[in-house]
Amino acid sequence: MKVLSGVPEAAAWVHAADRILVIGCSGGGKSTLSQAICARLDLPYVSMDREFYWLPGWVKRSRDEERGLIAAKVAEQRWLMDGSGQSSFDLRLPRTDLILWVRMPRWLCLWGAISRAVMGYGKTRPEMAAGCPERIDAEFLRYIWNFERRTVPKILAGLAQHGPDVPVLQLKSRGEMRQLLDLLGRPA
Repeated sequence: MKVLSGVPEAAAWVHAADRILVIGCSGGGKSTLSQAICARLDLPYVSMDREFYWLPGWVKRSRDEERGLIAAKVAEQRWLMDGSGQSSFDLRLPRTDLILWVRMPRWLCLWGAISRAVMGYGKTRPEMAAGCPERIDAEFLRYIWNFERRTVPKILAGLAQHGPDVPVLQLKSRGEMRQLLDLLGRPA
């Protein structure tokens, strides 16, 4: 994994990138950051949840269809893709110029997911598929709680296997996220 030294270096990479992957735990702020970057750089925003994973009513799309949609999207010239699914790293990482890894403490991810669910309960977020209203359950909270222990090793293995030369910036605080956005300038 090629780790960038800090936010100022990463801002230069973001400006030059045509294809950015934003990964991290649910509730950490991936989608908010992704949409803010897209507004600043006029990059097409791709929500993996909305465009690939879910059908109305929280029905999971078939794996073959999902992979076909992802393969078609990553072939495009410019995009910012918001989603951590390691099962498609083989498709996404070879086409990715830069990875922004939102790696917030789990308490902050839990807080983000719970507050989002409370404030938006029953409504569908723009980054979700139509007919998938906000919800939260014990399984989702366990996923967040165990993300570092269970999911991060899979992410690291996927990065090593499919994108060892793709530069990665780990954003570990809201302050670093704000600093990056400040360095990118105002929305277009």
